[in-house]
Amino acid sequence: MHPDVRPDPTRAPGRRPRVVLFDVFETMLQVDALASRFVDVGRPAHEWELFFTRTLRDGMALTLTGAAPPFAEVARAALRTTVDHTLSDAALDHVLDGFQHLPPHPDVEPALVALARARIPAHAFTHGTAATACAALDSAGLRTYLRGVFSAEEIRSFKPPAKVYHWACRQVEMPAERVALVAAHSWDVHGAMHAGLIGGLATRLEGAVPAVVATPHVSAHRLDDVVAQLLALPV
Repeated sequence: MHPDVRPDPTRAPGRRPRVVLFDVFETMLQVDALASRFVDVGRPAHEWELFFTRTLRDGMALTLTGAAPPFAEVARAALRTTVDHTLSDAALDHVLDGFQHLPPHPDVEPALVALARARIPAHAFTHGTAATACAALDSAGLRTYLRGVFSAEEIRSFKPPAKVYHWACRQVEMPAERVALVAAHSWDVHGAMHAGLIGGLATRLEGAVPAVVATPHVSAHRLDDVVAQLLALPV
């Protein structure tokens, strides 16, 4: 190690996790499927991305200023802004209902199967509404692989403050250094690692690990390869 580089005292040791938490939207489920919902209501398909990014941004900003409103409220307000306040409530409902019917990424089920075979429990962890996440995971045929579905909405927060990940660790009754957070968002993995968790990044969304975030314990393009690397860590 370079003499000017100090070790990060919050970084968990690179050990095989005893529990794995998965981000839901974009990590497990294909949010770009919302594009067809925008087309249905007469809007450009590409607006789904601005809408979803704006929802995350606003939720994080509201978290920084205090208790965040529920995800559904933040998303509805972000959607109104994205479509220039041109849609009826029924049209907004049609787009937002799409969150419950998103298809899974093809690399998710193999990742969950690998964890099941290794007898390591997997949980979904979102800042979206737990009921919506459950419905979406049921629709995608993934919920049977999961021990639980947790939402940071219960503590009125969005990711990535450390308190959110610590709360999730308490839900699974495991110390942070034995819990892995797996996501396709580098900022989510960065937040988890800052909270003392093991970080696993699927780079299929961002292409590579950004230079400005903490280096994940493991990373790969596909989610099942991320899990394979987690399982290969020393016990």
